[in-house]
Amino acid sequence: MKNGYNLGLVSVSFRDRAPEEILKEMARAGLTHIEWGSDVHAPATNAARLQELAYLQQQYGITCSSYGTYFRLGKTPLSELPDYIAAAKILGTDVLRLWCGTKCGAEMTDEERSVLLSECRKAAALAAREGVTLCMECHKKSFTERVTDAVWLMEQIGSPHFLMYWQPFQWQTVRENAENAQKIAPFATHLHVFNWRGEEKLPLPDAVGDWQLYLAHFSTPRTLLLEFMPDGRLETLCREADALRAIIGG
Repeated sequence: MKNGYNLGLVSVSFRDRAPEEILKEMARAGLTHIEWGSDVHAPATNAARLQELAYLQQQYGITCSSYGTYFRLGKTPLSELPDYIAAAKILGTDVLRLWCGTKCGAEMTDEERSVLLSECRKAAALAAREGVTLCMECHKKSFTERVTDAVWLMEQIGSPHFLMYWQPFQWQTVRENAENAQKIAPFATHLHVFNWRGEEKLPLPDAVGDWQLYLAHFSTPRTLLLEFMPDGRLETLCREADALRAIIGG
């Protein structure tokens, strides 16, 4: 933990690399937390793989901060959510990243919004019973793509077991992203950290000042997770991790 922050990596940054390769390089880069993705590295129904990951985490001194699922509320049957929760617990985390809905809130009818809200309330109740937290993401083609819709949803659900992630939107200005960070901060847990401009992935060292501006809107330290390298190379992780430490002044 640096200055109260947990610093880590989203495993989907390296979908083509083996888990042990990722953990080894994370340890070399001084990162301590990982969010495993359910699509490649940590399938929810593969208990043997999950247990292997938990063992490797211990070997390399890495903690699982969160489980990055591709569960999509309003599309994936809610009956499958317990499998993802069980998987998260094997990995040693109580935080699950989900997507909410299949399109932006601005494109939804009142009826569609009502149905999705009902599904979210059921998911939040299940999370509360299981002692986990479900975190939505400000992701394109999801209900919480816009911060205004994300805040509305958080206020409607009103549960500490149903919260948000935050990340900058690469088609907005730094000022717009800072304003959105301020709005979402009361409901946000982990932050995905990167430096993108549109479709172009850029080195994080070039955005240290931008990220310091964003973090100023969060009242307490968070878990900061690097998401994707600008060149896709595992060998770049140490440099990006150094930039992450520079952001928090560590």
